[in-house]
Amino acid sequence: MVDIWHCDAVGIYSDVQGATGENFLRGYQTTDASGVASFTTIYPGWYTGRAVHIHVKVRLFDSANNVTTEATTQIFFDDAVSDAVFRSAAPYSSRPARDTRNGADGTYGNRTVLLASLQVDAVAGYSGTFPLAVRVGQVNAG
Repeated sequence: MVDIWHCDAVGIYSDVQGATGENFLRGYQTTDASGVASFTTIYPGWYTGRAVHIHVKVRLFDSANNVTTEATTQIFFDDAVSDAVFRSAAPYSSRPARDTRNGADGTYGNRTVLLASLQVDAVAGYSGTFPLAVRVGQVNAG
């Protein structure tokens, strides 16, 4: 199972920060037989002290539904792409310049994070594929 969550365009997470009881921009998918899960979401916003990112958690379960493997990471986005999105698209463009770029984010330097590789389509927007691998038996609730 793969879980993702991230803040909205103005830096708010669901179920916290005045959005208690809401569950926007959070989701999970059970992987298919090849281990693939797909999500459709918006480009993440930013909040003070953090670069643009999406949280990801991968969990494997045994036949009794106990977690046997768990790994958590974050997907970061190229600063130039984030700059372009935040300049050109509302509601992102209505905010002041973000205060933290990838290099200044304390989590970005961690070896367990990924930098997104995105493709852009003038109509559909951005898309990306992110390979994740976890060591079976690893439990890193991070």
